[in-house]
Formats: sequence, structure tokens, C-alpha cells
Amino acid sequence: KALNSEADYVFLDLEDSVAPSDKPQARKNIIEALIDIDWRRNGKTISFRTNGIDTQYMYRDVVEVVEKAGNHLDTILIPKVGVSADIYMVDALLTQIEEAVGITKPIGIEALIETALGLSNVESIAASSSRLEALHFGSGDFAASCQAPALEIGGLNPDYPGDQWHNAMSRIVVACRAYGLRPIDGPYGNFKDPEGLEEAAKRASALGYEGKWAIHPSQIDLVNSVFSPSSAEVDQAKRIITALEEAAESGKGAAKLDGRMIDAVSARMAENLVKKNEEVQKKLLTR
Repeated sequence: KALNSEADYVFLDLEDSVAPSDKPQARKNIIEALIDIDWRRNGKTISFRTNGIDTQYMYRDVVEVVEKAGNHLDTILIPKVGVSADIYMVDALLTQIEEAVGITKPIGIEALIETALGLSNVESIAASSSRLEALHFGSGDFAASCQAPALEIGGLNPDYPGDQWHNAMSRIVVACRAYGLRPIDGPYGNFKDPEGLEEAAKRASALGYEGKWAIHPSQIDLVNSVFSPSSAEVDQAKRIITALEEAAESGKGAAKLDGRMIDAVSARMAENLVKKNEEVQKKLLTR
């Protein structure tokens, strides 16, 4: 289902969805899936999630999967990252394995920020490695780490006057943009609640997140829709760029459009949106 879906990125899991007794077999399943399925040909960025470094499973996750199928991997997703040394440990392992087995394309790292420790160190984590490509926010484990009551993964607590995830998500997106990483929002657990999912995705998008997890095929189209610029938004962005180009030709640094003042800041925001749309359209052509 993941291979033939409209998802851009797929990670195969060894952590929360796998019982302890099943983890050795799960590694074998992932190795087989990486080798036998051509994920990249179907336009997927392919990854796998290790167990946490505080477990007995993590080192074997990295060694076994990367040694046997590393050439088929784009990134590794590390859960419950707490300090920058967590990233260093995986980076060092990858460097040794790549050299030992002859992997020529470096494997990227993505980190899940889902604990109080991880959020408190998010800036140093973001700056920790040239392999690091993205930070993901995991609200479920974050709520558990903070001992905060949560009704469901990714949902809002009606007892809180607003969005209880806002501060954490804001810190993560700022750290990402400061260090050139991609901010990704985590799952919305109730896959029978599309309205709640849409609201959560819109909040993340408004903060600057580039995407959100889908834990069920029914969530994919809705998430893609929220994080893709609409044709109206793209048309308006292009109008802003054109108006400012015309203003610049006449020696002006600002312009009026639809009764509003626009200037260089407006151009940067518009250019970001146009660039995002170009990336989305390019991705669609690869499917």
C-alpha cells in the first residue's frame, strides 16, 4: 500500500509498532523489503526507524539493516533523540559501515524530537551533523515525557485554551530553519477523524512545517492537499512577484496590490510559495 500510495516518504518501522520478541524478524523483513521493492522508482524517499539508543536493539538495527541493504536507503529515522551525542553515535556507526561495505552515497539522518530532553536541546541537535536532514515532532511520546494528559496522539486537549503543542512545534521549526533542516509533523492517531487531521495539518503548515505523517492510507490525500499550495495561492504569489518587479523597474521598492502594500518581504514569502509549488509539481511528475 505504501509503495503505490501518494506518500512522498516511507519509513519502515522497528520501534513502537514492533513487539520486542518480533524485532529480529522485523529487521529481516525490512532488509527484504528494501532489496526486493524499488521504492525510489516509485518516487519514494525510503527510510527506516530504529529503536531508541536507550534500548538493547538499536545498534543491531543499524548494523544489520545498513550492512545488508544500505545502498537502498535514503535516510535513517532515530526516535527519542535527547542530545546531540545521540546523532553523533549514529553518524559514527554509519560512517564505519559505509566504508566497510562500500556504500558510496552517504545515508542521511532524521531525528524525532519527542521528549522533554530532546526539546530542551533541539538547537544543538539541529546543528549536530552534516547528515541530519529533518526533525520530526512526536506529540504522543512528548506528552508522555512531560506527563501531560492527552486524549489521543496528535489531538488537542479540550482543557487547554488553545494548542498545547504550539510551543514545542514552534521551537522545532525555528531550529530547522536556522540550520537548514526540514520540519515534519508527526501522526494524528484517529484515522477515522479527517476533520481533526485536517485541522492539525493546517496548524502545522501555518507554522512552516513541510509535511505530516500518515498512519493510514485514508490520511494521505488530505495531508498532501493541506501541504501543497493551491492554484489560487500560486497565482497570487506570482502576481506579487510581477508587481514588485514592475515597481523596481520604475525605481520603487514597494508597490500596491489589491489595496495592500507589498515590498521585499512580500516577495520573499511569495518566492517561497512558488518554489514549494514547483517542488510539488516536479514530485508529481516522477510518480
